Amino acid sequence: MGYSVSQLNRRSFFTVAATVATSSLVGITRGLAQMPEPFKLAPLGYANDALAPTIDAQTMEFHHDRHHGAAVAGLNAAVKDYPQVAAMRLEQLLFKLSELPEAIRTSVRNNGGSHANHTMFWQIMGPGGGKPEGEVLAAIDRDLGGMEKLQTDFNASGARQFGSGWVFVTVTAAGKLAIENRPNQDTPLMDNKRVLFGNDVWEHAYYLTYQNRRPDYLKAWWNTVNWSEIGKRYAAAKAGTLGV
Repeated sequence: MGYSVSQLNRRSFFTVAATVATSSLVGITRGLAQMPEPFKLAPLGYANDALAPTIDAQTMEFHHDRHHGAAVAGLNAAVKDYPQVAAMRLEQLLFKLSELPEAIRTSVRNNGGSHANHTMFWQIMGPGGGKPEGEVLAAIDRDLGGMEKLQTDFNASGARQFGSGWVFVTVTAAGKLAIENRPNQDTPLMDNKRVLFGNDVWEHAYYLTYQNRRPDYLKAWWNTVNWSEIGKRYAAAKAGTLGV
């Protein structure tokens, strides 16, 4: 049976339209696939063995590349279908955690909290970190009873943390300091507080060298603290520009 000219024209039109639609869909899909992931794992900033013997090179490699890397991947996976969420800065995500879509809230809490905590952690450590001075030293003396008491109380707080978690020194916009704990990968950012510095007391942070001797790790960890960076974070907190 033959086709009329009008039938052929109609048939050609729908064939072309379907081809164009398919091509457009493929183009959109490719474009989405090529979009950069919003959250990135920054380089460590120093060699894996730079903090040895306090923290060994293998622990640093596993901790940064695998543990932190997995959290970044998990966070990107959680927000991939929520462009407005993906466009937010990390600290904004955590400030507004209770307002996020329920479907991704737990993943953002765990992976976003981990990303924020570890980003801070790598920054406030480094070889040859020096000693606190200037405004941050004055704040430690005023609010935390001086360096010796800070270390004693901070270490005790970290040792008491049940299971996995973090111990932090928080800082207000006025520069006031306090020691606080959080379980798992929670962060004071979730309570609209800023972090001056903190230590990871998950076992993956210390087990290869210290096994179950968390107090030994906490005591030795102070050898890795980069007080110059902490001083910068203190100034940023007072200026209202401190991120994670």
